[in-house]
Amino acid sequence: MSVFMLNRCKPEIFNLVALELDAQETVRAMTHVINQGMAMYWGTSRWSSMEIMEAYSVARQFNLIPPICEQAEYHMFQREKVEVQLPELFHKIGVGAMTWSPLACGIVSGKYDGGIPPYSRASLKGYQWLKDKILSEEGRRQQAKLKELQAIAERLGCTLPQLAIGCGFIQRVSEFTVSFIRILPQIYLYKVLPKLSSSIIHEIDSILGNKPYSKKDYRS
Repeated sequence: MSVFMLNRCKPEIFNLVALELDAQETVRAMTHVINQGMAMYWGTSRWSSMEIMEAYSVARQFNLIPPICEQAEYHMFQREKVEVQLPELFHKIGVGAMTWSPLACGIVSGKYDGGIPPYSRASLKGYQWLKDKILSEEGRRQQAKLKELQAIAERLGCTLPQLAIGCGFIQRVSEFTVSFIRILPQIYLYKVLPKLSSSIIHEIDSILGNKPYSKKDYRS
């Protein structure tokens, strides 16, 4: 195993290396995993910036091994953590990001524009939470925005998923790692990236209306 990812566990689920452990115990456990040759590195998954910084501080204080990356959800409707919080951590302590769900469980693909198609993920047993999310008021607002983005994709000669992935790559190219390696070929195949000019990105941000800003941006 190259990287051991320590995920945030639900409080009701017992786990030997649960997040509810003391920070020092967690970092010591991960250091032991690496020292025993079971992994080369360890990272966090769905941790807050404060929790990651605490783990790093503990590692430095007790000469242990700190996490090297955070696994975070990142797509057009989930941006603040990857675009604002994690870059600040990267510059302070060098932690990177491994992003997941670039199409928001298929929501950004446009397949749910007319409702819940048969055999789609949201129609499956165990995905009621996704169905409820899509059919909610917020879900309908997202679908309306995706219709506007679809027009931009057609103008650029690409699909909506390619536009979404390309925008994510442009916004945070230095943080994009494992989850995008497998899908980069289709971005370059359709030559999406060169078409994503600053004006196009601005137009997309205006439609989404959720561009995150850091404290540094507000000060400037």
